[in-house]
Amino acid sequence: MALTGRARGWRLAWPMMALALSALGSGCAVFKPAAGEGAPAAKLAPPPIDLQVTAPTRLKALLEKHLDLARLQQLRTEEAISGGELSRLIGAAPAQARELLQTEGYFDARVTVRREAQAGPVAAAAAPVAATAADLPAADLPAATDSAINGPGQGSPVRVFVTVEPGAPALVTALEVSTEGMLKQQADAGDTEAQALQRALPAASALQPGKVFRNAEWSAAKQALLARLRAVGYATASIVDSRADVDVAARTVALRVVLVSGPLYRAGPLVITGLVHHDEVTVRNLAGFGVGAPLTETRLLDYQEQLQSARLFQSVSVTFEPDAMAAAATPVRVRLVELPLQQATVGLGVASNSGARVTVEHTHRRPFDWPVILYNKVEVGQKNQKWSGDLQSHPGPSFFRNLLGVQIERDIGDSDVVLSQRVRLGRTQDTKRTERLYFLELLQSRRDDLASVATVAGGGATTATALSANAHFVWRRVDSLLLPTTGVTFALQTGGGAAVSHTGDNGPFSRLYGRLTGYLPLGGGWYSQARVEAGQVFHKTSVEVPDALGFRAGGEDSVRGYASRELAPVDASGATISGNVLLTGSAELARPILASMPSVWGAVFIDAGRAATRWQAYKPALGYGVGVRWRSPIGPLKVDLAWADELKKVRLHLSVGVAL
Repeated sequence: MALTGRARGWRLAWPMMALALSALGSGCAVFKPAAGEGAPAAKLAPPPIDLQVTAPTRLKALLEKHLDLARLQQLRTEEAISGGELSRLIGAAPAQARELLQTEGYFDARVTVRREAQAGPVAAAAAPVAATAADLPAADLPAATDSAINGPGQGSPVRVFVTVEPGAPALVTALEVSTEGMLKQQADAGDTEAQALQRALPAASALQPGKVFRNAEWSAAKQALLARLRAVGYATASIVDSRADVDVAARTVALRVVLVSGPLYRAGPLVITGLVHHDEVTVRNLAGFGVGAPLTETRLLDYQEQLQSARLFQSVSVTFEPDAMAAAATPVRVRLVELPLQQATVGLGVASNSGARVTVEHTHRRPFDWPVILYNKVEVGQKNQKWSGDLQSHPGPSFFRNLLGVQIERDIGDSDVVLSQRVRLGRTQDTKRTERLYFLELLQSRRDDLASVATVAGGGATTATALSANAHFVWRRVDSLLLPTTGVTFALQTGGGAAVSHTGDNGPFSRLYGRLTGYLPLGGGWYSQARVEAGQVFHKTSVEVPDALGFRAGGEDSVRGYASRELAPVDASGATISGNVLLTGSAELARPILASMPSVWGAVFIDAGRAATRWQAYKPALGYGVGVRWRSPIGPLKVDLAWADELKKVRLHLSVGVAL
């Protein structure tokens, strides 16, 4: 790296070398070989000098870490330093300090070094030694006596003052990024993607015009430019020239980088290893790209993630070896380790919504040697019992799977019991950012009123059946699926069909539901989260749809402070029923409680909403409180203490996971 312009003779390379040399001791005689292996660690001696650095906080820390004078304070008991050596270090300190300051953008800093002997049992009888060094060579400085600095009990330590007047830092005035090689050739030939990449390259650097020049950021900026090129398929990109032209008088720096892109690597054949039970066609379907596609970092990572989320493989690796001769058709190596064909798990848990529960899950990844996944889950809780069974094909083209699902669920409320049975047939598509589910559903729902004598006798139950076509979507734009801190998720459910009931008219209905959740860091360690959800079932008043298609609010993922499904309308007998409309909202602020425990957050929140029979009868209930979150590797564990404003009661909520 060379420097040009009015600052003749300046070289930014030697400040970098100064940092490296200081880490190695700058060749000083101070640092002797350590004791042999197996010898006990030497006891640290009292400092031979008392170093006092006066400078702005960040620069002070830099000098106190890297100056040779500062490193003297780490001498071991058996080590010694002569007065002549100390004088040499003091004489070299101003130049060394300026070299360090230049790495932070201060090119005209003034550094003064002064020393004086402290009073002590030996030095008290002699005149104190004092000297000031700004640009003086070591030979022009008075020498200190050996006895003043040789070790504990041999004399008084020497106090050394380093004073820095940094002046104004140099600012970046220009950043020029140019390319050579295939990228330039394609851009010159009119390739719009290559031209767009060339225009976008400077933005990859964090060191932009107007910012203070710092050597570490300059190095990081060049690496970021290289990483940007390599990430889009130029795997062998390199830097052939880089310059930082410093104008000391004007305190400005002009930056220039020349990159050679090398060839654009494109996908050739997939080379798959590690398959035992599953088919290669499944692995190829999950690639999402074909021969000739640029081998970008995003494309390879997405492929790897698709393989990991297929629930077929224990470990996945997707790589390629850059070979310029085969750049147009580079083999992509896929290394896999399969999961066991069958797995079973048993879990115990507790949640405020469902109480204590036991869960048993079983997965078979190729039953009867069919390319399908059979999944069964039984959950038994105090307030909820559920069995769900899914049969899904292995991923096909465009990541689609065929599915057949069955679910039986029993929800026990304070005033009623709802038993629902579903059968679904459809297709699903899961990617990193989206989920799509299209299905036909047959649903039967029965609601028993616990407070009605007629229900106990068997005459008060209401039953409805519905056949519907449905489409569900989930969009995610978040920094993490498990522990998001920035971004947005949106879930949308639509459906329509016909309902049949012995207590009401038969007829058509439709259903619409949406849920939007946003995450935003606020700075200062604070994070915010907000959510709004709304839904409505459309049908004639005389048509009764299955209760399971309606809405209820309340609980930890809805309006905290209230019981699960409590915020819903009541019928003529006073029993809670599902509503035709729903609207809830939530806002939360959180931050780590202690710097030493960054994964444990404290939070304050406010929720509002309910379900109702119609919008005219809608009146939101309010809940607010405080909570603690543990951001564990499997998802957030939340404990909330919420006040229900409508009930004037406090409720404790427990939950694990992120709801989309």
